[in-house]
Amino acid sequence: MLTDTIAAIATSTASSGAISIIRVSGDNAISVVDKIFRGNNLTLQKSHTIHYGHIICPDNNIIIDEVLIMLMKAPKSFTTEDVVEINCHGGAFVTKRILEIILSNGARHAHAGEFSKRAFLNGRIDLSEAEAIMDIIDAKSNHALELAVNTLDGRVTKLIHNLRDDILDIIANIEVNIDYPEYDEVEIMTNEILLPKTTAIHNDMIKLLQAAKTGQLLKNGIKTAIIGRPNVGKSSLLNQLMREEKAIVTDIAGTTRDTVEGFINIGGLTLNLIDTAGIRHTDDIVESIGVEKSKKLIEEAELILLVLNANENLTFQDQELLEITKNKNRLILLNKSDLNQEIDIKAIPSHILTSMTNEKDIMTIENEIKSLFKITDIKPDDTFIYNTRHLALLNQSKKAIESAIEQMQLSIPIDMVEIDLKQAWSFLGDILGINASESLIDELFTKFCLGK
Repeated sequence: MLTDTIAAIATSTASSGAISIIRVSGDNAISVVDKIFRGNNLTLQKSHTIHYGHIICPDNNIIIDEVLIMLMKAPKSFTTEDVVEINCHGGAFVTKRILEIILSNGARHAHAGEFSKRAFLNGRIDLSEAEAIMDIIDAKSNHALELAVNTLDGRVTKLIHNLRDDILDIIANIEVNIDYPEYDEVEIMTNEILLPKTTAIHNDMIKLLQAAKTGQLLKNGIKTAIIGRPNVGKSSLLNQLMREEKAIVTDIAGTTRDTVEGFINIGGLTLNLIDTAGIRHTDDIVESIGVEKSKKLIEEAELILLVLNANENLTFQDQELLEITKNKNRLILLNKSDLNQEIDIKAIPSHILTSMTNEKDIMTIENEIKSLFKITDIKPDDTFIYNTRHLALLNQSKKAIESAIEQMQLSIPIDMVEIDLKQAWSFLGDILGINASESLIDELFTKFCLGK
C-alpha cells in the first residue's frame, strides 16, 4: 500500500563509514521519527530543513545516537511523499538499531527498490528514469555514468515522447478522416501522404538503434579476449593493462591453463579482459580444456587482442589464429619487439610493435582501442538508448512501423494501417512505463537495492 510508511537503510552496511543514512517515507514519516527524536518538534518544522538532536529508545529514553534529521515534505521529495532522512554515525550496529526502533514505532521495512517504485507510481519519474538509478549505481566508467545520468535527467524520455508525438500526429489525422469524411478542408490522408511521414519516423528509429550499439558498449564494456600461442606475453599484457599482477607470468609454456579475468577503464570505456590459455595442441587434459574454452571465447569476444612473438617466425598456430580472427574487431600485437626481430612483418596485417616492459606501448594499445570503437568521437551531451528492455521495445515498435509502411505501399485502407501505427505508439509507451502491468513493475523494482 502506498499509504503506509516505509523505512530502510539507504547506505551500505557492508563496512563501517563516517555516516549512515536511514530513509523514511510515507504519510506518517515525520510523526514516526518525531516519536524517537529528542530535539525540535519535527511536526512543526518547515520542509527542506535540517535539525540536530538525538535518537532515543522511547521505552527507556536511553540515547542511541547523535544525529542530523533532514525533512522533505510532500510533494517536493523523491517519492513525492513526506520523507525523513536520518544521518547517524556509520557503524553497522547503531544504524541497524535505529532502524529497529523506527520499525517498532509505526513504519514497516521497505521492499527492494520501493522508494524508487513509489517515485514512479506517484509520477515523479517514468520507468526509464527509474531504471537509470540502478545504472548510476552500477556504472564502472565515466561514459557509463554519463549515459545513466542523461537518462535520469529525462533525455531518453524526450526522445521517446518525440517519436510518440510524431506517430500520434499521423493517427490523429487518420481518425479525423475516418470520423469526418464530409469535411473538405480536412487533409485527405492517402497512403501517398502517410508514407513519407511514416518513413521519416522509421529512419529516426534506425538511427537510434544504430547508436544504441555504442551505448551498450559504453554501459556494459567490451568483452575482450587476449589470445595467442603459449608464452607470447598474453598474461604480461593483462597485468600491464590492469596495472597489477593478476596473472602468473613464467617462461614455461602453458602456465595459464584456464581463463584469467579482470576489467580496466580506458578513457571512460570499460574492457572486460579475459586472458585465455595459450592455443596449441597438448596432451595435458587440463590445459586442453582451457584451449577449447579459449576458442569458444574468440567467437563470443567483441574485441580480440592477438599477441604474436616478434622474435620468432610465424608458426602454424599463429597463422590459424590470424585466419579465425580476421573478421573480428582485433588488434595484432607483435610482442617482445625489444628482442631480435625474426617475424616476417610483411606477412602480418596492420599491427602494433610492443614490449610489455614499455609503458608507452601500453598507452598506444589503449589509444588504438579507443580509436577502433570511435570512443573519442563521443560528446558529453550525446544521448543513447542502451537498456536491453528499452531496445527490445524500440525494435518491436520499428517492426510495427515497417508493417505499416508495407501496407501503405500495397495501398491497404488507412484504417488498417492505423492498427500498426497504434501498436508502434504503444510499444514506445511501454519504455516509459505507460500502462505498465503490475507484474512488470514488481519485477523491475525487485532488482533494486534496499533503500533505493
